[in-house]
Amino acid sequence: QLQLVESGGGLVQPGGSLRLFCVVTGFSLDDHVIAWFRQGPGEEREGVSCISPDGGRVNYGDAVKTRFTVSRDNAKNMVYLQMNRLKPEDTGRYYCAAGRDVYITCPIADFAMDYWGEGTPVTVSP
Repeated sequence: QLQLVESGGGLVQPGGSLRLFCVVTGFSLDDHVIAWFRQGPGEEREGVSCISPDGGRVNYGDAVKTRFTVSRDNAKNMVYLQMNRLKPEDTGRYYCAAGRDVYITCPIADFAMDYWGEGTPVTVSP
C-alpha cells in the first residue's frame, strides 16, 4: 500500500518548537514533491509548505514563513517539518501529502497531491 504516516505532534507552549516527521512507504520519493497542510478547529485546510524531490525548491504559506523549515531525506523515505516560535494560531492537525513532480513551482495545493497521511495533532497553548 502507498502510505504516508505523520508523527511528532503534541502539546507545546507559545514560543516553543516541534519537529514533525513524515515517513513514506510503497513508492519512491525521488519523483514526488511533499507538501504539508494543516487544519485548525472550525477552519479550512491551509497549505504550510512544499518541497521538491531534490529539496532544491521549497515554498511556505504566508502564516509560517520565517518560522517553519521543511527538509527531506529520500534515502530514509523521510520528510521533516521543523516548527519554531509556535503561536496559538498554529494549533491544528498537520498532514503530509505527496504529489507527482509535474508542477515545477511546487504548489502548496490540494489538486497537486495524490497521497495523504492521517495527520498528527499539534496544540500550542500556555
